[in-house]
Amino acid sequence: MATEVKVPALGESVTEATVGEWLKQPGDAVAADEPIVSLETDKVAVEVPSPVAGVLMEFVVELGETVEVGAVIAKIEAGATGAAKGEEAGRAAEQREESNEADTASSSDGSLTMSPAVRRAVIEHGVDPTTIKGSGKDGRLTKEDVVAAAKAKKDSSGAAATSAPAPSPSPTPAPAAKGERREERVKMTRMRQTIAKRLKGAQEEAALLTTFNDCDMTAVIEARNAYKDVFAKKHGIKLGFMSFFAKAAALALKDVPSVNAQIDGDEIVYHDYIDLSVAVSAPNGLVVPVVRSIDAMSFAEIELAIADFGKRAKAGELTMEDMKGGTFTISNGGVFGSLMSTPIINPPQSAVLGLHRIEDRPVAVNGEVVIRPMMYLALSYDHRIIDGREAVTALKIMKEAIEDPMRMLIDL
Repeated sequence: MATEVKVPALGESVTEATVGEWLKQPGDAVAADEPIVSLETDKVAVEVPSPVAGVLMEFVVELGETVEVGAVIAKIEAGATGAAKGEEAGRAAEQREESNEADTASSSDGSLTMSPAVRRAVIEHGVDPTTIKGSGKDGRLTKEDVVAAAKAKKDSSGAAATSAPAPSPSPTPAPAAKGERREERVKMTRMRQTIAKRLKGAQEEAALLTTFNDCDMTAVIEARNAYKDVFAKKHGIKLGFMSFFAKAAALALKDVPSVNAQIDGDEIVYHDYIDLSVAVSAPNGLVVPVVRSIDAMSFAEIELAIADFGKRAKAGELTMEDMKGGTFTISNGGVFGSLMSTPIINPPQSAVLGLHRIEDRPVAVNGEVVIRPMMYLALSYDHRIIDGREAVTALKIMKEAIEDPMRMLIDL
């Protein structure tokens, strides 16, 4: 008798998900607890494991279909050790062909559509999919094709084996013939739809305002250069700038608690802890995992936590619990070269700190013009709960802590 694979509980207030990627195909042998499908929720991708060892017999739902918690999505022949046979094998092959309709294929106009796994591999390895010969059905690209192409590119020591451009969030179409114009339609993932809805909702509900300041990064850069080797040797992690800003934010939020608060109905909720949401890039969009109680953490603990989140976000391994909560957000657009921006708050939070690129600029110091490594800081906040004086004060505390890191050690 076939064992049903059902959509598991997905986390608080999450009732449905989208079938994002089949990790196994009908006829494949699976081990107990081996992931067979990836579901996309509003926040993260969730892998569903097989409840038993056996053979995957059939998919009950299609790729891209929305499914609710508890719904049956596949069936497994428990105890089987090989590929399905007879009529079951025929059904498996038929189902495999249907599921492959969403895999990478070359359309008549030369554009590409790719499965989530292949698209993620293209982005991660920075290869041009139009230059790779697919080994799948009808010449479709597989994840293995992309990985092999990336390896060939690396082994060629600079020879453009795959003509890889800079990584892009969408596939690069083949060069169009002169005068030809092309379009590609890609369905928004559930995560991207949720991001769009939340950001628009934040603009419509909150009274958003942004205050700016510039920050001299000289002291932090000198401290980092002086101790980075010893720090890495002792803690097994590089000393980055994010831990400095996390510590600086902790000082400011303790002194100006409204920046760490949130509105709940007609009440203001103040927190005596600081759970920092750190914006990181994931294959399907920006996600904000939460580093909890940063005010009680060391520099090394903060760096290790953020590095772990970044690694798991890239691999699509963040969980719902990782994303839960958060009282304040730091978003670093500087890693992409941003000079200045007005970040949008992450509801129900009331403020977000935007970091930007560091660049040498002339500034006046003690009556003389000198060149210093400067960064623009931006604090966006909900004016319904945070007054301008409080926002400016909080940002000024962060600036002063970065320009004089000793303040972070003696709690000034």
